[in-house]
Amino acid sequence: MTLLSVNVNKIALLRNSRGRDYPSVTGFVDDCLALGVRGITVHPRPDERHIRRQDVHDLAALLRDRDGVEFNIEGYPSREFLDLVLAVRPAQCTLVPDKPGQLTSDHGWEVGVNLGLLQSVTGELTAAGIRSSLFVDPAEEMIEQVPGTGADRIELYTEEYAKSHGTGRQAEVLERYRQAAACASSLGIGVNAGHDLNLDNLADFLRIPAVLEVSIGHALVVEALYFGIETVIKRYQSIIEAAG
Repeated sequence: MTLLSVNVNKIALLRNSRGRDYPSVTGFVDDCLALGVRGITVHPRPDERHIRRQDVHDLAALLRDRDGVEFNIEGYPSREFLDLVLAVRPAQCTLVPDKPGQLTSDHGWEVGVNLGLLQSVTGELTAAGIRSSLFVDPAEEMIEQVPGTGADRIELYTEEYAKSHGTGRQAEVLERYRQAAACASSLGIGVNAGHDLNLDNLADFLRIPAVLEVSIGHALVVEALYFGIETVIKRYQSIIEAAG
């Protein structure tokens, strides 16, 4: 069954706006785990505008003894980022091609252009027992190059799907994602997905077979403002369970 990984960056952003540990990132994660969440994602950026390096260490310590809970750290593979990941050894590291000051992830890797870098990084992660995932667009020609990088999974960048949902383009765009996922699976590459997935569009996306993980943060936090975190988490879990 698909794993829901809750991205807690927005909780850290809200905390940072007041300069105190409120809301507590670790406290929020504890609450999510109590509601049955089994995946937590963070994306520490160089300017620490939301998740800080200390948060990564604190969450790694919190999750270390939680059976069946996966910690996913995503980010651009700078030396500083990799040293942080190797220090805490999460279950998974998702590599994204972000510039240092980028507002949010908005495109996947040009795999061939960055092949040497990706091979080097995934080699380090594999040696440390960390599963690697590459953030990619739903383009088969790009996904076909992923096995050469040594990555274990891809994370499909789903903003285009989210924008098309509920429009006349939805079926066409979803089919492109289905084909991309099938391409990855045929190559022995696992499939994750994330970016702008929400309560309204997730069920349709999960018609795609074999999606192993969805990472959801911004939408989940916004939805929790309206409905409450317990209600929102349970609704996500119901969608995932219904998808099988």
